[in-house]
Amino acid sequence: MPKSSHTDIAEANRMYETENDLPEKRREKLNALMNLRLASAVDLQTQLKQAHWNVKGPSFIGLHELFDQVDEAVENYVDMIAERIVQLGGIAEGTARVAAARSRLREYPLTIAGGLDHVAAVAHALGSFGHEARETINEATMLDDADTADLFTEVSRGIDKWLWFVEAHNQAPK
Repeated sequence: MPKSSHTDIAEANRMYETENDLPEKRREKLNALMNLRLASAVDLQTQLKQAHWNVKGPSFIGLHELFDQVDEAVENYVDMIAERIVQLGGIAEGTARVAAARSRLREYPLTIAGGLDHVAAVAHALGSFGHEARETINEATMLDDADTADLFTEVSRGIDKWLWFVEAHNQAPK
């Protein structure tokens, strides 16, 4: 398979005509920002599936189901982010290869199996993505786009809730 060419990249950066009243330059900046977050969200979703498929131990069923629920919520966030990009006239760049190249999340450890090891890895990924979501709220606000800031406020709130659910498995007194 050939690697993407400069033509492919130029096409991806193209903006579609829209009656959206945000200025095109601002929409371009917002789309670039959101495509970075889309990459991390897609990566987060695959990390959750990795945990869901590979968790072992006495808490297996509870964690297996929890990681699947978090994955479903993140899938919804992925869709919301991608659709916002397209609403602003951009192209949502959400392939696995793009996500791998752009994600700011730490690589998920592939060799872990124990429930608490997965809890720690998933919590780290959720916390990192939550930080990115909050950064995006601030950046969208500076770009005077309350709708994108609101979308990421919803994402941030959801990620914080799921982080709480996951971390609770590792917070009991020892």
